[in-house]
Amino acid sequence: MRAKVSRKASFNAAHRLYRPDWSNDKNDAVFGKCNNPNFHGHNYDLIVSVTGEIDQETGFVMDLKILKELIKTHVEDALDHKNLNVDVPEFKELNPTAENIALVIWNKLRPHVEKEKELEVTLYETPRNFVTYSG
Repeated sequence: MRAKVSRKASFNAAHRLYRPDWSNDKNDAVFGKCNNPNFHGHNYDLIVSVTGEIDQETGFVMDLKILKELIKTHVEDALDHKNLNVDVPEFKELNPTAENIALVIWNKLRPHVEKEKELEVTLYETPRNFVTYSG
């Protein structure tokens, strides 16, 4: 029998959406106020889900204490209260859109979740704007 377990977390971070190879006018046209050269911040909410077989001995798909620690170590400690463009190596050459942030989080967590289990990351940039990435 399969089930999905999820853990919710949050972090705060600043970013700027822009491409250095584009003109200021084109960046403004595409990214609008998210292109603010002084950056802007979000209170991100994150849901990390793991889907797999329920272990007959433990009754777990995955121990949520372990998932909590993985999120703290690999996501919250890496991204919380950071300027994504400046402080996070993954975004030195990657535009920190919600889509790309979800992808980076998934890549940080995937090596720590058993291969036969599915991993899904849902990132809320605002209460109404969110992205889901599952590999």
